[in-house]
Amino acid sequence: MFNKRLFKQQLKENLFNKRRLIILNEDTFEETFSLKLTLMNVFVVLGLGAIFIIFITTFIIAFTPLREFIPGYSSSKLKRDATELALKSDSLTKALEHNEAYIKSLKKVLTGELEFAKFNKDSILSSTEQKQIEGDLSASKEELELRKRISKEEQSYQKKK
Repeated sequence: MFNKRLFKQQLKENLFNKRRLIILNEDTFEETFSLKLTLMNVFVVLGLGAIFIIFITTFIIAFTPLREFIPGYSSSKLKRDATELALKSDSLTKALEHNEAYIKSLKKVLTGELEFAKFNKDSILSSTEQKQIEGDLSASKEELELRKRISKEEQSYQKKK
């Protein structure tokens, strides 16, 4: 117990004892610079300096083009190009579907399965759009199971009240 207390007192004295840092000219032994310090001041200044350097480095890497050199980060130009290409491919896919529907309808007219009077390009395109919308709104098996499970939980919750 006494040793711990003695150790703490010595540590406190060492941390807060004033010391002098003197820089001398080697040839003339003239004092060029003098500074009074404590070990605690040195630790505080070094700690704050390290935190400042870490903050500045993180800021430089995160908000400048240097982040592109870190694995896992992609360039903003690459992201922009990928988005643009995805939009183009989507529009090309839709145009291809419209053209295929138009060609199928033309084949029906040429083979005599459909009357020419009922044939209209706009009606063909609107029918393909309706098919796409209808396909997107149908519920999957998992969704139906989830709906059933939620309704059962709601009923059991209302019974508990």
